[in-house]
Amino acid sequence: MAGPRSRRAKLSPKEARARRYIESDLRNIWHPFTQMREWESEEPLVIERGKGSWLYDVRGRKYLDGVSSLWCTVHGHNHPAINRAMKRQIGRVAHSTMLGLSNAPAVDLAEKLVKIAPPGLTRVFYSDSGSTAAEIALKMAFQYSRLMRGTDTKRTKFLTLTNAYHGDTIGSVSAGGIDLFHEIFRPMLFETVRAKGPYRFRNPWPGEDHDRACLRELEEKAEKHRDELCAIVIEPMVQGAAGMYLQPKGYLKLARQLADRYGLLLIFDEVATGFGRTGTMFACEQEGVSPDLLCIAKGLSGGYLPVAATLATEKIYDAFKGRYDEFKTFFHGHTFTGNPVACAAACASIDLFEKEKTLAKLRSKIEQLSRRLAVISRHPHVGDIRQAGFMAGVELVPDRRDPAREYLPAQRIGHRVTRFARSKGVITRPLGNTLIFMPPLSIKPGELDLLCDIVFEGLDRVTREAEGE
Repeated sequence: MAGPRSRRAKLSPKEARARRYIESDLRNIWHPFTQMREWESEEPLVIERGKGSWLYDVRGRKYLDGVSSLWCTVHGHNHPAINRAMKRQIGRVAHSTMLGLSNAPAVDLAEKLVKIAPPGLTRVFYSDSGSTAAEIALKMAFQYSRLMRGTDTKRTKFLTLTNAYHGDTIGSVSAGGIDLFHEIFRPMLFETVRAKGPYRFRNPWPGEDHDRACLRELEEKAEKHRDELCAIVIEPMVQGAAGMYLQPKGYLKLARQLADRYGLLLIFDEVATGFGRTGTMFACEQEGVSPDLLCIAKGLSGGYLPVAATLATEKIYDAFKGRYDEFKTFFHGHTFTGNPVACAAACASIDLFEKEKTLAKLRSKIEQLSRRLAVISRHPHVGDIRQAGFMAGVELVPDRRDPAREYLPAQRIGHRVTRFARSKGVITRPLGNTLIFMPPLSIKPGELDLLCDIVFEGLDRVTREAEGE
């Protein structure tokens, strides 16, 4: 009887190499947001390279990247302009601390960010992820309130939204509102004032007009708690991780008015919505609103390297200036803050928006996606479709005539659609029963049609199978 060695010897070198990566992953890696018992029951997909909208695994099979490698790839994988910028910078210096020093790419990137940011944001504080960008904004707002009002001020809380997601560090989790992710950590978190967030499909205000009630909720919470609050924290236009929940028109303008009326700072978390995702460079542009603090990451480097930033107004920046012995300094930083290679990649990515007319070309693809979604919206198991530019969610239900009914978690409807799509060469990642469409902004029209075709086929097959369960 042949043993393991002789069986392995019959494998081709390519397959043996692939098996090594797969087995090593199962033996050594703990994956994020993943139930590892289930991960170990399926063969992992190990990606080795990418080109354009496509990813290739260790066996050489190709997959269309339907989620921009977790919502961050902008211009496609392996873009020559970004590659060149990174290689050029690596030939100079790979890393140099921002504590007590600066570096040329970080300076260049700050200039570019101030030029494209909403008006009034003039200062750039670097970090390395969306979570840290949000954490920094919260700490800045808290310290700013104490600097301006004294250390005994009661205005230290944040007005946040249910179904919010701002990251996974303790501060950003405190500002978050997705119980599935956050409830277990509740004893570790600080208290916030929470307003009900938007969700038209299952209206949190039964019997009332959703949009009017949503706007009223924000206004009432701000007024009631104005003596406790230092800032309002919002993902502008769309709450992505919640399942693409869309805010009513005028929501951002109202938030700005409330912040001004009660002397609060306004924080916009554009980690997911920034860099063209909603059709404009930043989502808040669509209501002509500027925040006091802006959090950006994901698409900042085009999806190449971890780099993030928190942009602030000059007014906030000035409040932290003082004599050394006054200790007004913002005591926060990371080892790889303003990493030169990451900043060089980000500079190249921002330049590509203009050189390749990324936003102008995106308009027709947003319309194309809208047309495809409109067709599938009539499917008996599609309860709701939510789209903001090139961000879209399709919520699946057992019966569209009864929105209150939901698929059970054990049915794993979204996961099953994902598995079907992968078998057809498309990578997607759902949020529960909501299928997510977040392809690279550079995706070609034919590729976008392929993405829709395969996901819609999977949606139809899986939901029909579920009818018999």
